[in-house]
Amino acid sequence: MRIGWVETMTVLGVCWMVSCGGGAPPPELGDIPAGGEPAEGGIVEVPNPSAAMAKKSGKTLSQIQRGHEVYMLKCGECHNYKLPEKLDVDEWQEAVPKMIAHAGLEKADEKAVLDYVIAVKTQQGG
Repeated sequence: MRIGWVETMTVLGVCWMVSCGGGAPPPELGDIPAGGEPAEGGIVEVPNPSAAMAKKSGKTLSQIQRGHEVYMLKCGECHNYKLPEKLDVDEWQEAVPKMIAHAGLEKADEKAVLDYVIAVKTQQGG
């Protein structure tokens, strides 16, 4: 699964605007370092929401899309992505509220992220 240039620039721009460390402007076109993706937990490994995922999980597609958006834009600001399939649901339910509070996000975003990661686990048989 790959994301396109527009999605990459959108993620980089939004992450810069609300980043943990902040301060420096987002990379200019051509200044984005090549490679640099961790062996595990890189952006290309994070599953995109789908209608099939929503149906199987019993969540709405818009809800898991919102959770994916928050997950992609906020979780990767401070650390590598924790891949949904790598943690148990109870680990997510313990960690997400703390991280959402740390990021200063709303309770609705917490629910959306949890719905997204549970949908990924359901889709993948976890």
